[in-house]
Amino acid sequence: MKIGLITDSVSHLPFERALDLAKGHGLSSVEVATGNWSESPHADLPALVSSAEARAEFAGKIADRGLSLSALNANGNQLHPVSGPEHNKVVRDTIEVAGALGVPTVVMMSGLPGARGDSSPNWITTSWPPENLDVLAYQWDEVAIPYWKELAAFARDKGVRLAIEACGAQLVYSASTMLRLIDGVGAPETVGANLDPSHLMWMGADIPTVIRTLGSSIFHVHAKDIRVNKPEAARDGLLDTVAITNPGDRAWNYVTLGLGHPGGATFWADFVYMLRSVGYDGTLNIEHEDALVNSVEGVGRAADLLKQVTLVDAPDWTPAQI
Repeated sequence: MKIGLITDSVSHLPFERALDLAKGHGLSSVEVATGNWSESPHADLPALVSSAEARAEFAGKIADRGLSLSALNANGNQLHPVSGPEHNKVVRDTIEVAGALGVPTVVMMSGLPGARGDSSPNWITTSWPPENLDVLAYQWDEVAIPYWKELAAFARDKGVRLAIEACGAQLVYSASTMLRLIDGVGAPETVGANLDPSHLMWMGADIPTVIRTLGSSIFHVHAKDIRVNKPEAARDGLLDTVAITNPGDRAWNYVTLGLGHPGGATFWADFVYMLRSVGYDGTLNIEHEDALVNSVEGVGRAADLLKQVTLVDAPDWTPAQI
């Protein structure tokens, strides 16, 4: 396995300084966002689409520091009933660039449609009242599956895999909904999971069980933690609409690795071991979104923790032939 950095974690730094930070912590790779829900501070997507020179300069800055580019990230809502086409263009341009650069993976979210005729997305989280199931049937059967089948074919032609990040307020937000999309698209070699455990943690999922469930469908991994504020969670539960910039009043927050999930490094050691057990041997990309910790410090702390637990070399032990 390798440890990488999502450069949006330090979006205030110029690209070169973000790369130097990754190199300085002994990381192996970076993941760069190209637009949609990122301001894309480190990638000029139109230039990368139109100019081979721009692509060469971009890739050169990464390679000159001994780093690789593990993924491009186009997280957004391409199924939005109003702004979806705009987000879809970023997605397709990102896939084009990934193909041209030989980047194996584009990270995305599934997107979330509205109900029929709506102008806003609609996240259905219960089966009651009964019309919720009608909305879900429309979202899956008439919007999401047709879209993803076509996008998977497009990505396959470019030699790119699509790693979907399960997240709240998305159609794919759990292991079961992830498998529903993968199975519905019918292209498991092209459409798989970007495992970001933090989103699943606050929804109550057991992460080792998620890993076992998704297995070889895990294409890519983000390393991000959460911390539950027990008084707020005990009062209101974990569904929370308090702004993430007001962490003291929230039921849970994204936090620096080791400062959140019970067990600290022990949890992340188990996380890595479970990934190895299902055959994942790719990159663990640090994603810093901790509102109470300096981003450069947070990246360093996360890197130090992951270095303690990451399994680097291929396993080679076999029992004696007796």
